[in-house]
Amino acid sequence: MRVAVAKYRIGAPADFAAFAARQRGLLEEAARAGAGLAVLPEYLSLELAATFDASVRADLQASLVATQAHHDAYLALFSDLARQCGLLVQAGSFLTDVGGRWRNRAWWFAPDGRRGFQDKLQLTGFEKATGVIDGGDDLRVFDAGGVRAGIAVCYDSEFPLPVRAQAEAGARLLLVPSCTDTDAGATRVRVGCLARALENRLFVAQAVTAGEAPWSPALDVNTGEATLYAPMDRGLPADGILATTRGDAAWAIADLDFDALDASRAHAQVANDRDWPAQLRPQVARARWDAGR
Repeated sequence: MRVAVAKYRIGAPADFAAFAARQRGLLEEAARAGAGLAVLPEYLSLELAATFDASVRADLQASLVATQAHHDAYLALFSDLARQCGLLVQAGSFLTDVGGRWRNRAWWFAPDGRRGFQDKLQLTGFEKATGVIDGGDDLRVFDAGGVRAGIAVCYDSEFPLPVRAQAEAGARLLLVPSCTDTDAGATRVRVGCLARALENRLFVAQAVTAGEAPWSPALDVNTGEATLYAPMDRGLPADGILATTRGDAAWAIADLDFDALDASRAHAQVANDRDWPAQLRPQVARARWDAGR
């Protein structure tokens, strides 16, 4: 499976048509490169706040309310682009109104018309401080072109147990739409992706936002590189990096060899995925106080 992950430079589209034209151009580029799956970044929907006046775009809560006007068109756009480009598209995330509160919802769209979503489970300090965004309460996996996949939205990639549950439900590919605004944040997500790949012997595909958007309180500064990760073991990259963006590149693209991934189990240097249960033994799952002798 050839997978493309976006390093998406935040712009300021004048209207939804301009936003849609850019998405079409990007996904057609990924399809021409032979990708069967493309991942876009977290908070992609907030770029649409630029279609409203300055007082709205500068206010996050006003932006959340205003961008709901584009919600149905957003879903229809990516559904159409998945079908027309022959791609499974993970369309970043759309901050979605759920009963007057907001969920950071990451949608996927298949060429055959199927679609689904994963809500972000863990909230960052920024998201908690808004007072209006809730974490999700449901964990899912889905069929991505014959391979079972899961989604961990940005911060969720830093938590091992939900991703482990997805792996135990059959996921061999983890999609990570992300948005970070500091080098430390980018490093945390990168380390999380590497750790989840190692622990579960799966591939991880991380998309990022890039550039600056001073008009937006959520997308003002963006850091990191779009990257495809693998477990660090025989037959796979020693540093866990299959491909990563450099400079102004819009996509990192790599072929994910699931047969090689499976074969690596037979001659693994380490077997974190198989050895996972050992850490859960009662005698080692909790530390006890040792006062010495």
